[in-house]
Amino acid sequence: MDKVNAGQSYDCKDCGGKYILINDEEDPRLAMFDKPLPCCGCGIGWCSLLLGFVCPLIWYCAAILYFCSYYHRDPRERSGLAANAVAALVCTIVSLITLAAIFL
Repeated sequence: MDKVNAGQSYDCKDCGGKYILINDEEDPRLAMFDKPLPCCGCGIGWCSLLLGFVCPLIWYCAAILYFCSYYHRDPRERSGLAANAVAALVCTIVSLITLAAIFL
């Protein structure tokens, strides 16, 4: 354990002692962020933002995930889901202005 704190590598047979353990001994929850995000590594939020330009209803679905605090599962998703909430708001405002201009 002193070797990890000193920044030295473990003695392993396969790697020749060249690698350091990256997991945090004090907080094992940090190891879960070593996994890549879903949807090609971009995350659900950013992929939903891009797909929302094809079908804007996807922005509303991702905004619901944002308001239901889906980002507590993985905080890296927060910015993409927040961008979807903003895009859904802008889409709603533009739609309301367009409908008001047509019917009034």
